[in-house]
Amino acid sequence: MPKPVFIPLLLVSLFFYTPDAYAQSLGLPAGFSSSIIAEGLGGARHLAVTPDGGIYVKLSRLRDGKGIVYLKDNNGDGKYAIRNTFGDFPGTGIAIGSGYLYASSNDAVYRYRLDKGGNVVNPGSPEKIVMGLVDHKRDNAKSIALDSKGDLFVVVGSYLNACLVDPNSTKSPDPCPILDSMGGIWQFKTDRADQKISDAVHYATGFKNIVGITWNAQSGSLFVMQHGRGDLNSLFPDMYTPEQDKKLPAETMYEVRKGADGGWPYVYYDQFQHKKILAPEYGGDGKKTGNRKSLNPIAVMPAHLGPNDVMFYTSNAFPAKFHNGAFIAFHGKSPELDKGYMVAFVPFKNGKPAGKWEVFADNFLSGKDQHKPCGLAQGPDGSLFVCDDANGSLYKISYRR
Repeated sequence: MPKPVFIPLLLVSLFFYTPDAYAQSLGLPAGFSSSIIAEGLGGARHLAVTPDGGIYVKLSRLRDGKGIVYLKDNNGDGKYAIRNTFGDFPGTGIAIGSGYLYASSNDAVYRYRLDKGGNVVNPGSPEKIVMGLVDHKRDNAKSIALDSKGDLFVVVGSYLNACLVDPNSTKSPDPCPILDSMGGIWQFKTDRADQKISDAVHYATGFKNIVGITWNAQSGSLFVMQHGRGDLNSLFPDMYTPEQDKKLPAETMYEVRKGADGGWPYVYYDQFQHKKILAPEYGGDGKKTGNRKSLNPIAVMPAHLGPNDVMFYTSNAFPAKFHNGAFIAFHGKSPELDKGYMVAFVPFKNGKPAGKWEVFADNFLSGKDQHKPCGLAQGPDGSLFVCDDANGSLYKISYRR
């Protein structure tokens, strides 16, 4: 597997928005600076930004009984104050489109009408447009994305690591019976209430769990980051060593169009053999090529990095190399790199990766507390917002020419 390119790092000082905010320095490329613009938000998962710079934060843990926080810089001094909290449900997904704010719980999707200033009109009375999604404690994040036509895409991750419906067996059924309601992406209408998964288009299948999903307007397609499977050594110690278990399988990026199949649970991608491998639950031995028809990844990263968001950068505020490229928030740590909890970048050209992935923002763990990047968003001025769901900090990354 090609080694990632590490951008030269420049430690920069952070702006303290309150007197008791502790010092935290990110490692960034030359010319970039960062500031912590909010702290203590709790489980800050994904972000949505209004045209005038208001930020909606979706929380996985309720804050005073509410799961969505709205922040705004009132006077341009870089201090983002909480303007509103609402939504009595935890979750991950949040997006803005066609005058509405969309937000997911662990089993449903709601929408709120926005006024011209980007404020929610009736925060206590959302419309429930999707209901009854499979909800388990593991991999229950319902990440969402909107396409250019306004259709809604919802991820339902699998609570099973390898479709072992019988916990006492190491052989999975074929076909995997849970793929009818999880392990994929479903397309819903946004103007219908109380839709169930049976009302949706089963847009794509074969993805164990996707937390990072976004629509790329340039290519007219979805892009996703899949969390790879685990338990190779614990389930198959005769085939996989503990060291292999730490390094397999790869974390993978896919371009997804209607009818796509990511291959899970039948195959996984081995970044060292550079191919899809037949899963041991289906007769694989760690070397056999998976021959089922499924997507090949378009970008590959080391195992266990936990990609939790992906965002295409469309502003010209950053240097030209970043234009139309993809930022990725990594929530975990790679034993292969002995590194993690960072924001990476993949350069793109004409809607396709055009180079190796790079570390863009590093040192999220350099302070006294853990900060794990989770959500990404682009500001109206071209800045990059990053939130972490360990301590609920919100970062703003800017570039000075």
